[in-house]
Amino acid sequence: MGSMESAYVGHYREFLIILGVAGLVIPLFVRLGISSILGFLLVGFLLSPDVLGSLTTPFPFLEAFVLTDREAISSLGELGVVFLLFLIGLELSFERLITMKRLVFGLGSLQVIFTTAFIALVAYAFAFTPAQSLVIGTALSLSSTAIVIQLYSDEKRLGSQSGRTSFAILLFQDLAVIPILLMVGVLAHESSGPVLQSLTIAIAQALLAVGLIVGVGRFALRPLLRLVAGTNSADLFMAAVLLIAVGTGVLANYAGLSMALGAFIAGLTLAETEYRRAIEAILEPFKGLLLGAFFLLVGLGIDLHGLIESPVRILGVALFIIAAKAAVTYLFARFMKVNHAAALESSLLLGPCGEFAFVILSSAAALGILDRTMFSELLLIVSLTMATIPFLSFIGKKLVRKSKELVGNSPETLEAPPEDDQPRIIVAGFGRVGHLIGSMLDEHKIPYIAVDADAALVTRERRAGFPVYYGDAANVEFLKKCGLADAKAIAITMDNPARVDDVARAARAESADLKIIARARDERHAMRLYTAGVTEAVPETIESSLQLGESLLVEAGIPMGLVIASVHECRDTFRKLLGRPNRKKELELERKRLRREKAMP
Repeated sequence: MGSMESAYVGHYREFLIILGVAGLVIPLFVRLGISSILGFLLVGFLLSPDVLGSLTTPFPFLEAFVLTDREAISSLGELGVVFLLFLIGLELSFERLITMKRLVFGLGSLQVIFTTAFIALVAYAFAFTPAQSLVIGTALSLSSTAIVIQLYSDEKRLGSQSGRTSFAILLFQDLAVIPILLMVGVLAHESSGPVLQSLTIAIAQALLAVGLIVGVGRFALRPLLRLVAGTNSADLFMAAVLLIAVGTGVLANYAGLSMALGAFIAGLTLAETEYRRAIEAILEPFKGLLLGAFFLLVGLGIDLHGLIESPVRILGVALFIIAAKAAVTYLFARFMKVNHAAALESSLLLGPCGEFAFVILSSAAALGILDRTMFSELLLIVSLTMATIPFLSFIGKKLVRKSKELVGNSPETLEAPPEDDQPRIIVAGFGRVGHLIGSMLDEHKIPYIAVDADAALVTRERRAGFPVYYGDAANVEFLKKCGLADAKAIAITMDNPARVDDVARAARAESADLKIIARARDERHAMRLYTAGVTEAVPETIESSLQLGESLLVEAGIPMGLVIASVHECRDTFRKLLGRPNRKKELELERKRLRREKAMP
């Protein structure tokens, strides 16, 4: 029984180590100013059999912390890349992707073709066979989508010109993986008949998979999410989102595409739907944890024994690859009219190799193109170059600052539609009251975004042209995706007092300076909201009484000016009683403060 229990625990050992690293170790790195990506890379290297494993003889208890099951970590890491590309797809749309076609298919293709040719020629000059040279050239020409995009996302610079340039090249590289893997299969066969036939079938399968994902995404995914959202179950909605992200990746994988590319296409199809922000809020925590597993895997791939045996040769080749790729990328980026600063930073980040090099090299080794020694050394070189990306990012930003050129001054952005790049009002709840507020904001041309948890209402209002999104406004992550950090104010209009309280507390906890205007049921509810930190609480019972009194006074023949003054005086009295200071007094104090500041020398 004891052995069964230990085997059961051992099955989850790697997963427990990853959770421990993410929950305990990485926060310490971040506190010390070290990025989470670099932290995962370092921990992966330190927990490898070559480093920590070498200490298990004098200290046997350390064996429990050594990462040995690469397959388990690889599966988790692959899911992290899938979620990353799915979320990137959500930030884009097919229309915006088309506007980037010059960078994707122009700059991206030039970078891959010329980098592959250069590295392959160098490999051939060092006595590798033509097949080996071509495989090495294609594998090493690719860069790391996972690490580079994560760096830009963490810094919120994916929409900068550097971010757009890097993303365009990386996207073309991901597309190029399909023909590269097919080419590896062709190089492993001598006869041409069956190879051409299998090549045609593989391309047909890939096109069919892309068409199927796009078709299902366009016509089936939105109704599916609407159906699940209609249950008002956050758990079921999360399950549906995970099914879409992982399911489309698996479908693409069966057709010979990468899982990440399939998930990216699925994200593109959902980018313009009302569920986009709710999906982002759900997947963001999963993505961060699973990408951590991927970065651990990269650190784990640094073979200490191989590095010790021939450090000069291994490090020399790694530096040569980074320098060659960076030079080619910079030259063609400048040729495509990318400014110096963006071209410089992009070239440094894309100089190291990427995760798909592991896939291509593993395939070539399995087919006998590469022998075991070549394969082991190439994996070490790829891992070392990837481990340098955070350092190169730091150097790139330093060089950009020194050149006094701003990165990110491009008017075109990837991160969000134009209306999301400016401060706006958030309307939480788009029922009768929220709809009226939205109409008033539209009339005065004030940008806003509305959110509601009623899927049917969201669908109806979006068809009417209102910027409404499905999601839970009490979820802080969802509010962040809606731009809470840059919002001018949030109006909470739900008719459920408990929901109003939840949203008010979530918004105030995230931002101490945000103006929160909340709908209250009565005076007691308003007092509770003021205690929770709202800027203004509007009780329905009091407002309806004031409107009724206003109409009555007008009908009684009292002049309109006196009626309005009387209503305002009553409203201020109620605010004071409820815990809200008199606004007139606040305005007068503000005017006095401004006058004092102007009078100061």
